[in-house]
Amino acid sequence: MQRILDLIEGLPLFEGLSQGQLEGVASLVVDRKVERGQMVFCEGAPAEGFYVVAEGRIKVFRSGPDGREAIMHVLGPGEPFGEVAVFQGDRFPANAMAVTPSQVLFLPRRALVDRISRDPTLALNMLAALSRKLRQFTHKVEALTLQETPQRLAAYLLHASELAGGADTFTLDVTKGLLAGLLGTARETLSRCLSRMVERGAVSLDGRSVTILDRAFLEAMVEGTEQL
Repeated sequence: MQRILDLIEGLPLFEGLSQGQLEGVASLVVDRKVERGQMVFCEGAPAEGFYVVAEGRIKVFRSGPDGREAIMHVLGPGEPFGEVAVFQGDRFPANAMAVTPSQVLFLPRRALVDRISRDPTLALNMLAALSRKLRQFTHKVEALTLQETPQRLAAYLLHASELAGGADTFTLDVTKGLLAGLLGTARETLSRCLSRMVERGAVSLDGRSVTILDRAFLEAMVEGTEQL
């Protein structure tokens, strides 16, 4: 029980809850370990609960008739997934798979809805979390619709730098194949864009380590005033 409490206390979804509220939520949680490549749930499965990433990385994706993946989200610690289908009492509209060895917290739908009905603070926290995810998804759809691959890549690198505390040098926490899917492009196209950024002197690469050399240029790319 204490281990679950320690995990959920640091999750944005449960910020601001009292100790008693946290203990109530912890009593509902099922702690699950998932190996790399293991499915958390499959498209069309009944949404009997939702999940929060405690450790590792989870990708949420759909597969086309030709077997190609459309990656909707790559989620890290503290991020919920599968929650919309749960509150609609529906089926999962996509697949979720661990891309690294991961730990997820499963919250059963019926028990959670019962607790939310008695606890408005928890309801407000979950509404805020859903709103954040909707904004993120809206921004992604906008980028995929209006921006070319180099612009999307520049935006991703700047965001990754921001997550690293504004550091110019940071490590990509996803593979190039996964990043290509997240940006809605082919791996070969992503590799060409990275090579052109290196040739331009905008970034340097060392394996998964990226160093931003010309931040102003990347920012101008995102704004559409510079091109590779």
